[in-house]
Amino acid sequence: MKISANSLRIGIAAAIIVGTIGWLAISGAESSKSYYVTIAELGNMGSKAYKTNLRVEGFVKPGSIEQNGTHVTFVLNEFESHSDKAASSRSLRVTYQGSEPPPDTFKDDAQALAMGTYGKDGVFHATELQAKCASKYAPSQPGAAPAKPAANSSAAAETSSVKTTAPATAN
Repeated sequence: MKISANSLRIGIAAAIIVGTIGWLAISGAESSKSYYVTIAELGNMGSKAYKTNLRVEGFVKPGSIEQNGTHVTFVLNEFESHSDKAASSRSLRVTYQGSEPPPDTFKDDAQALAMGTYGKDGVFHATELQAKCASKYAPSQPGAAPAKPAANSSAAAETSSVKTTAPATAN
């Protein structure tokens, strides 16, 4: 059985196309991976830290935010500034250069997640930034219970408009 020249060309072209698609799928999956690490783990990664996409979590150091449009530079700490462990915590300088400004919840002591790459200059270069403000959900005073949202806004409105009066006493 002899293979015609036309069939051979089609087979080679199909193999090249399938091989290219496979290579693009594998390389795309590798480049989109990002590892979640803490600041302490980042320091222990060695040269591997410079070669991978990372997500680093920490707390924004109070007074460290410098914003110019969508470009933001700040410092992440391992612990919140009012924590007992804050004095001995590790920190990481982060520069964020994104297409969008940082979220509204991005402020001092907010928990933040920076996604990007770690540079040999010791600065984390973030392309994405997420933040949440834990103080919204924390009790207003230490030891107090967090405020609970009203289950039904109309019921909350009714209870706030009801006035109680004490009965008058005759003297």
